[in-house]
Amino acid sequence: MKLLMVGDFHGEFPKKFEEIIKKEKIDLLVSNGDFFPFHYRKLYFKQCFAKETMLWEVIGKNKYKKLILKDLKDGENAISKINDLLIPAVTVYGNIDYTRTVDFMDYKINKAHYWKWDEQDFFHKIIKKYKNIHEITYSYFAFGGYVFIGAYGGMVPGKVRSKNFIKHKKILEKLFNKFRKENKNRKVIFVSHNVPYNTKLDKIGMKAHKSVRGKHYGSKIVRKIIDKYQPVLHFGGHIHESKGTQKIGKTLCINPGAAHDGNGVIVEITNKKIKFRLIRSF
Repeated sequence: MKLLMVGDFHGEFPKKFEEIIKKEKIDLLVSNGDFFPFHYRKLYFKQCFAKETMLWEVIGKNKYKKLILKDLKDGENAISKINDLLIPAVTVYGNIDYTRTVDFMDYKINKAHYWKWDEQDFFHKIIKKYKNIHEITYSYFAFGGYVFIGAYGGMVPGKVRSKNFIKHKKILEKLFNKFRKENKNRKVIFVSHNVPYNTKLDKIGMKAHKSVRGKHYGSKIVRKIIDKYQPVLHFGGHIHESKGTQKIGKTLCINPGAAHDGNGVIVEITNKKIKFRLIRSF
């Protein structure tokens, strides 16, 4: 079985990957999400990051709505290209995918900062239209004799004692226990948006916001599951600048970098043996 593992598309699905799929005879595309561009990134970090301020409060609802709708349109274009491939795809969602999921802490929006339109789940309204893409966040998908278990993992390490963290961790534990036999036989692949916490795969670069620069920003929920269950393979992303591989016990963890930069990984599994090749930038 051959897998193409890519994610962090941010509005693009480069033609390069279509060519790789045909040339390498890929069986399944595995995605860690972040389909939408976040093209207003600089504006967000300037006005809102580490503040209790919503962007729409700063620039107005009409201007903000236009930004979001453009993001959704560009991201759906990437989703559509993936759906049209001649192979199936499996994905989790990312922090830029507008699901409004919180699995890393307990979070309640102050009524003063609440706008119903902005808090809706846009992602699932879009992804359900594309039948060739199987969304498995906190669910699973069986393919080629393997079970793919999916998670989000948030965009920050997470509060381990929060209700939302405990709730989603229990869901993952239930899934891994459901497929205990397959996991024992090295047949479970764990996919999440964020990478495991405190590894060389989750370190924020020095060009980031000064409040997070140089810190480990992977997911604690993902790390705890890997430590406990030791799946044969974990694939995640989110931290674009820390692409590479690392073993955590018996688990091979891969962060290929961002697809919109031309990065990905080809994984070939033969008789439980795993070979991988990182695809480099353009």
